[in-house]
Amino acid sequence: MNTWSVAAVEDASVLVANTHVFDHAVTLASAEDFLARKGHLLLMAMTRENRAIGFVSGVEMRHPDKPPEMFIYELGVEPAWRRRGVAQSLLVALRAEAIERGCTGMWTGTEHDNAAALATYGSLGAVIDKESVFVTWDAIAATDGP
Repeated sequence: MNTWSVAAVEDASVLVANTHVFDHAVTLASAEDFLARKGHLLLMAMTRENRAIGFVSGVEMRHPDKPPEMFIYELGVEPAWRRRGVAQSLLVALRAEAIERGCTGMWTGTEHDNAAALATYGSLGAVIDKESVFVTWDAIAATDGP
């Protein structure tokens, strides 16, 4: 029996109050902006004491010639709660939300040596494509690129 539950977050103040599960501090303005955007979704795993122990964020991706898909933007679990099924329960809940929104698939990227992420995704039936290449532009305002 899980000692946590997973639910979609609709109140930005919940994200601010649980900023400890994110990589960086969450501001009220950034949380409100994320949650207000059509197709953006954030689910949190919360203990019975109402403390966040993990989250998954998703963005519904649409293209004119393809059915919608759910992009797993980020998945994070508190170190003390890893290897207990929290990440799996977050992804299963995101999958259910994606299906409800009409998405036909889910996808994400991760580092080739992120064994924990690859094992988690693989345990849920994901196909691990080790051939894809991701191209990024960081600090686009300060570069010449595209």
